Amino acid sequence: MFQELLILVPYILRGLEITLSVTGIALGIGLFFGLVMGILRVYGGRVVSRVVGIFVAAIRALPHILLLLIIYFLIARIISISAFWSATMALAIISSAYQAEIVRGAILCVSEGQMQAARSIGMTHLQAIWHVVIPQAFRHAIPPWSNEAAIVIKDSSLVYVLGVPEILRQAQYYSARTYKPFLAYLTVAAIYFLLTFATNRGLDALERRIRIPT
Repeated sequence: MFQELLILVPYILRGLEITLSVTGIALGIGLFFGLVMGILRVYGGRVVSRVVGIFVAAIRALPHILLLLIIYFLIARIISISAFWSATMALAIISSAYQAEIVRGAILCVSEGQMQAARSIGMTHLQAIWHVVIPQAFRHAIPPWSNEAAIVIKDSSLVYVLGVPEILRQAQYYSARTYKPFLAYLTVAAIYFLLTFATNRGLDALERRIRIPT
């Protein structure tokens, strides 16, 4: 079994770069648009907040794999992008909807007095949001964002259905060739556990480091 692992693990790890790339890009793009939508949900006014809220609710209501397939078979056919980028964009859209709610909740945790104090010293509304509210909201957002990061790591396995050779697809190739699926998929499970564990522990450490003493 040890000799099999010496062959299996490097083979599966060929897909690790793709798994990490999908995760990192989806989280990064999702964070950018999630931040914008979260701010609009709180400060965008009734109409804008309602429109963004409908978009967020619609994305969160769809099965993740369904949205991935819609983007691949419809949008990707129109603008001709690869399976990797189709899948990554789908995960980024999904993540942005969840991160928008994370940002909205974090902003609402900041006392309204902070905005009033910032405006009283001459800051514009936008300056107060960016320099006063968001830095404080960021601290509140870390715990739920840690959960979202773990979810995106695991959801990166969905690109498997489009033939993108991430670690789950590599395990499937190995299983089909050797007829030993249990060992292959158990190894993938261990890799996902290590990735999510390391991510959560790292974000927990960041939260403790920047926590405001009470």
